[in-house]
Amino acid sequence: MSLLKSIPKIDKFINNKAFDGFSKELITKISKEIIEILRKDILDNKIDFINEDILIFKVLEKYNNLIEPSLQTVINATGIIVHTNLGRSLINKKSLKKAIEIATSYNNLEYDLIEGKRGERYSHIVKSLQNLTGCEDAIVVNNNASAVFLILNTFAKNKEVVVSRGELVEIGGSFRVPEVMAQSGAILKEIGTTNKTHLRDYENAINESTSMLMKVHKSNYSIEGFSSDVDFEDIVKIANQNNVIDYYDMGSGHMIDLPFNLSNKEPSILQIMKYNPSLLSFSGDKLLGSVQAGIIIGKKELISKIKKNQLLRMLRVDKITLSILEDNLNSYLKNELNDIPTLNMLFTSIETLEKRANTLKEKIQNICICEVIGSETLIGGGTTPNRKIPSIALTISFKDFKANKIEKLFRQNNLITRIENEKVLLDFRTIQENEIEQIANIISGVFN
Repeated sequence: MSLLKSIPKIDKFINNKAFDGFSKELITKISKEIIEILRKDILDNKIDFINEDILIFKVLEKYNNLIEPSLQTVINATGIIVHTNLGRSLINKKSLKKAIEIATSYNNLEYDLIEGKRGERYSHIVKSLQNLTGCEDAIVVNNNASAVFLILNTFAKNKEVVVSRGELVEIGGSFRVPEVMAQSGAILKEIGTTNKTHLRDYENAINESTSMLMKVHKSNYSIEGFSSDVDFEDIVKIANQNNVIDYYDMGSGHMIDLPFNLSNKEPSILQIMKYNPSLLSFSGDKLLGSVQAGIIIGKKELISKIKKNQLLRMLRVDKITLSILEDNLNSYLKNELNDIPTLNMLFTSIETLEKRANTLKEKIQNICICEVIGSETLIGGGTTPNRKIPSIALTISFKDFKANKIEKLFRQNNLITRIENEKVLLDFRTIQENEIEQIANIISGVFN
């Protein structure tokens, strides 16, 4: 019991000089928790003395852990450009700088400077999208899942939406097309089989309850072998003939043709717009290379109806998102594609990647065993499923360290790698040139 009497009094303990300059409220809260643990340990006979310096250390340690930002920068050395777990597309620093100016000043988010009256926040990106894609109108919500839900809720509540069975996908976060449709109030009309859907399946499914013919990007998987689906061009024609809406959920839409023959199976937004579709939706933070957003483009009459949906206010985007997205779209308009980091990484030549890999090798070859090799990677983010692209990697090994141990040590230093054939790989498809020196320092620190 005498040890319990030696427990520091909270009001005296928190006034220790070691806590000067720290939040009094947070120090008090943490101190109560630490001292309560101390009291329990004494009662359980786990300790037989009290060291106040150790208590102070524990309080400060917990304090620093609590206030340290959880969201941190990492180096993506996996080779996966649109890495969902690592923040997807990188935002151009110039775009972000412009957004900072907008966000830290009053601005014309919903004010028409010409007319001197209330304006519309979506107008800031409509002009760019019209000039880029030829669409009649556009709107932006907080992600493509929201876009899908909003479109279905606006046009297909208590009505049928025709979708191929092979496109009833589930993507990351258990986002399932059938469940989203049910939540939106739409009635799913499945057609075809898992591997084959024909044009006649769409034609036969249309009835007086049909509102929409919907095509969905397969995202994270592909069907190979004995399979077929219907081109969206043909779906548009059938929809027009039957006076129903055609809608393509493109998932990760891209404006321009992709390298490595990826566009053979992944038509661009511009290619799809040649068919004069009713509605398209796609993500802003995937192959478009911008901020998280769900972009809807299409016929003005339909976009106008979406704007009247009360759900839109819950799903709308803010001034920062609109500013970054507008700048990104203008980079396409001006053909300044090097300002879009996602495209920059995707189009970087093998020769350039090899040169960067050798630069790092020269810096670390006296520290560990490393070798520049040819590699393959994926774009990621549910884009171009199962389509690999060429890359260059640097393998890393060290004495009797296993690959899992090296990967963990690198990860603890915010260097994210991948393991292949029991070797740690640094894939240069996603390593920025200005990160090479930092990577060398991390490797040096880990192995020394």
